Amino acid sequence: MTTAGRVPQFPSSTPAADLYDVIERRRDVRSEFTGGEIPDQVLHRVLTAAHSAPSVGLSQPWDFVLVRDEATRRGFREHVLAERSVFAAQLSGERAQTFSKIKVEGIVESSLGVAVTYDPERGSPAVLGRHAITDAGLYSVCLAIQNLWLAATAEGLGVGWVSFYREEFLRRLLDIPSGVRPVAWLCLGPVRRLADAPDLERHGWRRRLPLEKVVHYETYRHDLTR
Repeated sequence: MTTAGRVPQFPSSTPAADLYDVIERRRDVRSEFTGGEIPDQVLHRVLTAAHSAPSVGLSQPWDFVLVRDEATRRGFREHVLAERSVFAAQLSGERAQTFSKIKVEGIVESSLGVAVTYDPERGSPAVLGRHAITDAGLYSVCLAIQNLWLAATAEGLGVGWVSFYREEFLRRLLDIPSGVRPVAWLCLGPVRRLADAPDLERHGWRRRLPLEKVVHYETYRHDLTR
């Protein structure tokens, strides 16, 4: 980080500039999917990027379930919309009005569903580095998801992470073993465009915090206004 707290600027032709551009353009996609086909070689590159993520003890505790079947996706969408209603019922006033305009999934509009799971037994019984932090394996799966997301963005694809679901429902839907945890359903596919700003920011649900609000010095409680 520079002394001004900004990402350093690079000539547009450098690989570093390309990486920062992908990070900046990445969006959680809902409405922009075209439903177009994902070429096999592109999907392979995206999944390879995900599988190249770092993992605690080199356990690689992730699996990727690729879901194209329309009936399965529609069944999952019905469950997600029911959970959306559960959340909406907890809201009132302006918050409820704002949420009513927000789309929370692109399950049937996207080209492909990718369910990402976590297997805590992968690499057991001695997963190097996990003895003190049990969730280190789950963190590893999240790194794989981020790799997938950035690679998809670089390939001109969109990704939407669906979180309005119950884990047990998804486990039954995709026949996931009882010891394996479903972590994410990702909607994946070509998009018309990537929005300039996140949906929740555009709809007024929340605003992104500036970097200086989340950087601490030496201890968490240190004054952030320095």
